[in-house]
Amino acid sequence: MAEVAKPVYTTAYKPHPSERMKAATWTGTKSITLTSVPKPTITAPADAIVHITHCTICGSDLHMYNGDMNNAMEKGLIMGHEAIGIVEDVGPDVKSLSLGDRVIILPVIACGDCFYCKKKEYSLCDKTNPSRQLEQMYGHRLSGIFGYSLITGGYPGDQAEWCRVPNADLTCVKAPKDIEASKLVGLADVTPTAWHGNELAEVGEGDVVGVWGCGAVGLSIQRLAKLRGASKVYVIDKDEHRLDIAKSMGMIPINVKDHSDPADYILSIEPHGLDRGIEASGFRSTNSTAHATMRALGVEGDSSDTVSAAIKATRKGGNVALIGDFFYNTNNFPIGMLMEKGITLRGGQLYAQKYFPLLLDLVVEGKYDPSFMFTHHDKFENISKNYEAFFSHKTPGVLKVCLSTAFGREQSGGSV
Repeated sequence: MAEVAKPVYTTAYKPHPSERMKAATWTGTKSITLTSVPKPTITAPADAIVHITHCTICGSDLHMYNGDMNNAMEKGLIMGHEAIGIVEDVGPDVKSLSLGDRVIILPVIACGDCFYCKKKEYSLCDKTNPSRQLEQMYGHRLSGIFGYSLITGGYPGDQAEWCRVPNADLTCVKAPKDIEASKLVGLADVTPTAWHGNELAEVGEGDVVGVWGCGAVGLSIQRLAKLRGASKVYVIDKDEHRLDIAKSMGMIPINVKDHSDPADYILSIEPHGLDRGIEASGFRSTNSTAHATMRALGVEGDSSDTVSAAIKATRKGGNVALIGDFFYNTNNFPIGMLMEKGITLRGGQLYAQKYFPLLLDLVVEGKYDPSFMFTHHDKFENISKNYEAFFSHKTPGVLKVCLSTAFGREQSGGSV
């Protein structure tokens, strides 16, 4: 456990002595509260302070909302890791940003100098996460992430009116001022995560691809797989509305309500199997009584139903990528199938900084539009009710909501 002694960034921000802001804070299971907290100020020389215009709720935020990570939470933690805004202040070591710049805030906080950062594997950074708990769980620490529990550093997130951005030259991406806000918010996390899933699976020209999950990330993976040259993309889910969205985009939908063993069904159509399988639904996805029971009893943390299906459906010598959230242990994992079929299995959080300016260029040039994922728009001040609606699926057809702050609405002439 030698890594604990390595230097880390200051995670808490220096509060402004008098000015305050509104922020979405975790106050307990299924409780996100819009709270008045001190505004952040420059805390380290490489910091920037960004005045947030727009943010969103990530599906992974719901793990904290639901209580899945209570042992790594503390009341008052500012949530969020997907936002854009305007640079308001910079520290003396910031070189590439100026006051007034419009920026995308990437979720991954990386040092840029360690062994992993030099390989552009930024989410594996050695130096930005002080969590002993994460190191005890995995043997290593990973990078810091905004607003994502104490095990990723406890950094205050960007579901707030202002955000302190550490190592701002690397964490912020300058963006044109004439690009629609929702396109840029979609570039903060979902699009680079989806691109990372394609990279891990090595999706390329002519590949037959299967994607488990039709949420915002899953649908983005599918669209980017097509952009990378995939010949067919099978998509597996149980939400008919989301499957219809995928079908409208040229994907081949498979509803697990109709095909209880989607891997067998895929193999009946594609006898050689998928070239690339990508899991984008995460640890809660159960398609068997066994895993549903084990999760309910607490004898496993993560279900491997969808991972097992991806391994089974993928051809010999193919690739499987895990991009859905997995944290803990699972039972009944098909290790023999994985080994004997010669499948390469990879996972991990997005190497966000690695994929810019590529992804921004795709949007600016009109080759890709990530704004499709925002089925709803609302005011940031309504974020608490949006957490509840997003988690409970009370809003029909919701994929993702783009939230505008008062400052953001001012910038856009009052529109949400």
